Amino acid sequence: MLLLLSGVLSILQGIAGIAKDHLFGVPRYYEYRFDLTSWGWIHLVVGVALVIVGMGVLRAMSWGRAAGVTTASISLVTQFMFIPYYPLWSISVMALDLIILWALARIAIA
Repeated sequence: MLLLLSGVLSILQGIAGIAKDHLFGVPRYYEYRFDLTSWGWIHLVVGVALVIVGMGVLRAMSWGRAAGVTTASISLVTQFMFIPYYPLWSISVMALDLIILWALARIAIA
């Protein structure tokens, strides 16, 4: 369920970025600075992937855990790179992604 929640949050973040919402700040000097439309599409694609993989994990598909770890890791990295634009949201989703990674790794070991 947490994969689905992270996916929905990323999709909402992506839609806000694509719509050029004034919710996000634009840092002046940042190495990974893209326009908000680019970040919006990145978050939208990652969010859709998280939702698809979350459905696979809920249905206990054989590829679900590995894909869940991979997509949650990608989401964690993209949220980390997005911190200067909206820190509170990014750090919250990063914490959620870390919980997902811990849970999927814990299930895989057990």
